[in-house]
Amino acid sequence: MHEHIWLADQFEQNRPHLRGVAYRMLGSLSEAEDAVQEGWLRLSRSDTSAVENLSGWLTTVVARVCLDMLRSRESKHEEFLEEHAEHASKAIQDPNHAVDPEQEAMLADSVGLALLVVLETLPPAERLAFVLHDMFDLSFEEIAPIVDRSRTAARQLASRARRRVQGADTALNATLTRQREVVDAFLAAARGGNFEALLAVLDPDAVLRYDPAAVPPGAPTEIRGAAAIANRAARAGARAARPALVNGEVGVIVAPRGRLLMVLRFTIANGKILEIEAIADPARVRQLDLAILKD
Repeated sequence: MHEHIWLADQFEQNRPHLRGVAYRMLGSLSEAEDAVQEGWLRLSRSDTSAVENLSGWLTTVVARVCLDMLRSRESKHEEFLEEHAEHASKAIQDPNHAVDPEQEAMLADSVGLALLVVLETLPPAERLAFVLHDMFDLSFEEIAPIVDRSRTAARQLASRARRRVQGADTALNATLTRQREVVDAFLAAARGGNFEALLAVLDPDAVLRYDPAAVPPGAPTEIRGAAAIANRAARAGARAARPALVNGEVGVIVAPRGRLLMVLRFTIANGKILEIEAIADPARVRQLDLAILKD
């Protein structure tokens, strides 16, 4: 009994650190708490008498749990799409719907929106290697068995992730500056619910297209005409939307508390928005090259 109490005390001391690891891996506070709880269950069932560094052991266990959860998302792709679409729909209607939004907002701020958004696009093994090495100082010798790779391969995973996180130079040329002005005007009008201002930046024949993961089942995936799009944008409010570079052009990411839910790509000509493509399918989002732009 004394040993169990000691382990519980040690686990509680490590809980904030483990939650930080899991949150950066999963991008969701509720999922991070689940991963940490699974870490406790595994600790309580294990013989740790030979463990010299309990904190490191727990970090490895929780990292493995997170990696399994990320891989499960991919193997159960269709189920995850439905869940992801539901979260996206709720977040657009009410960005405060998540469990314990204040704590999740604090975590997101501490990590940084840009980093969380880019982490969301990384494959599971790359994400783990980067988070554990670059953010929590684990060696590649420790990371390699978690991702079932050699030390060299684990280093390469982290290196690829680092290149995505650091991104390219985001200085805007003249064309991108004009795109940014239009997108900023669209976001400002949407946040203010300003129908007339939205009409001013939309082409009369503008089209808004959603991929199936971006809308609830049965909802229309295409909206035509400036008035209809302006009405939708004014009601949505764009409170969780931020400007970003999307494949080298100015677009928008929707990421309440750093949880990347949707990417908007724009087709712009002559200072007007001709088309908006809303992408929420995680597989498609991961294929995009994203870089956050400063407000």
